Amino acid sequence: MSEAVRAELTELEKQSLNEIPHPSLPEGSSLYGSTKVFPDYKAENGEAYFTLIHGIAHESSVSFVAILQATRALRKGFESAIYFYGPGALNCLATRGYPTTGNAAFPGELNINNQLKTFIAEGGKVYCCRFGLSLHGAREEDLIEGVIPTHPLDVQDALIHYARKGAIINSVFQI
Repeated sequence: MSEAVRAELTELEKQSLNEIPHPSLPEGSSLYGSTKVFPDYKAENGEAYFTLIHGIAHESSVSFVAILQATRALRKGFESAIYFYGPGALNCLATRGYPTTGNAAFPGELNINNQLKTFIAEGGKVYCCRFGLSLHGAREEDLIEGVIPTHPLDVQDALIHYARKGAIINSVFQI
């Protein structure tokens, strides 16, 4: 804080600022341990990881974290697929951004778009329910390249398909 700004503070404001030294730890200080408790599992032959997402981008971190987990599973060798349905379908839109598509109005606005592009480029499959799109006025042609549009009845059958394969199933739901 500059001396000019500090001079404009009241005595109580200065007292409050000086009660605890800042920063309390220098940058780069460890705050948490790094011991990994579980083994770093890799996929065995034919294993699959299936993610269902019913959350809207930026309403919480749930959708983004689920995409990151699916990407990590893919990198561990799992056949990995993500299925967006309901309001989750909005995560698949290439038309997101402000003031124009593809431009981020704030840092992280397009995290989901970028991570989905990475996931697809690395061999993951992304499905998006056409009915979920229609509920919000989104169009199939607005999907990120490589996202596979699906019939509304495919949500349940995709779940059955991956369950029968013995997939690890991660389902995130947000309203």
